[in-house]
Amino acid sequence: MLQGSDFQGANLGDADLSLTNLSHTNLTGANFEKATLVRAWFTGAQAGKANFSKIEAYRSGFENVFAEGASFAGAELQRSNFNGAKLSGANFEKAELGRASFDRAVLTGARFSLANLSRADLSEATFEGPVAFDRAFMFLTRIEGLDLSAATGLEQAQVDLACGDAKTKLPAGLSAPTSWPCESD
Repeated sequence: MLQGSDFQGANLGDADLSLTNLSHTNLTGANFEKATLVRAWFTGAQAGKANFSKIEAYRSGFENVFAEGASFAGAELQRSNFNGAKLSGANFEKAELGRASFDRAVLTGARFSLANLSRADLSEATFEGPVAFDRAFMFLTRIEGLDLSAATGLEQAQVDLACGDAKTKLPAGLSAPTSWPCESD
């Protein structure tokens, strides 16, 4: 139980903090590279510019975390919860985000290059500018109602695998499939 602690700039790389409550902690600029954070809680934490690269954090809770400019590159984040998180400028390059939830998350300027977004739910996220999706795997990724018109790197094959709807806005040159894969869900 470490909630409310101050770990600003701390080096917690390779640490095993599984099942640890780090809610409302100051993690600004902290280094968690290669840490094990399975089922850890970061609810409401301040983690701007923190390094979460290559972490193992299955089913972890990042609800309402402030992690603008943070790096989650190469992280294992399956089934993690980013609901309400502030993730502008965050780097999710090559991250495993299968079934992750981003309800009400702010993802402006985030990078999902080469990320696995299979069955992730982005449908209630906020994109107020460009988001990079180049070569991201988007099998059944929920993008219903999103304005992705400023997204970069998005290709037709990704759109065809994703789950959108009539309100989904795509970048110029891309079109909605005749039938979205999740329409009957």
